[in-house]
Amino acid sequence: MLKKIHETKNAPAPIGPYSQAVEANGFLFCSGQIALDPASGQVLTGGVGEQAELVMKNVGAVLEAAGLKFENVVKTTIFLTDMGDFPAVNEVYGKYFKTQPPARSTVAVAGLPKGVKVEVEVTAVRG
Repeated sequence: MLKKIHETKNAPAPIGPYSQAVEANGFLFCSGQIALDPASGQVLTGGVGEQAELVMKNVGAVLEAAGLKFENVVKTTIFLTDMGDFPAVNEVYGKYFKTQPPARSTVAVAGLPKGVKVEVEVTAVRG
């Protein structure tokens, strides 16, 4: 199996030993994105809605680097530090998946990198 690494400066650089995205057999597996500003590397302070907006922009930048769009996404996982934030995150998320939304899981976790409130990972497919 061949795999191709995709990366872009328009999304935050990895903060550990992983790739922004790996493509194999027509599938793109994107690492979770958090509310980090790609230019400064700083966490966006503010509400969970603002963080979710930046997260989705970062996801979009990784997809674009691989020549894909949100329409190519088939599965997402949302990680929240507070399930009470679900409605606000869902509102932002829905703006990016207006028709034929992907399969999705949403999980409450004890904590996320750099103290952010939300992380989103996606899997996309060519075709």
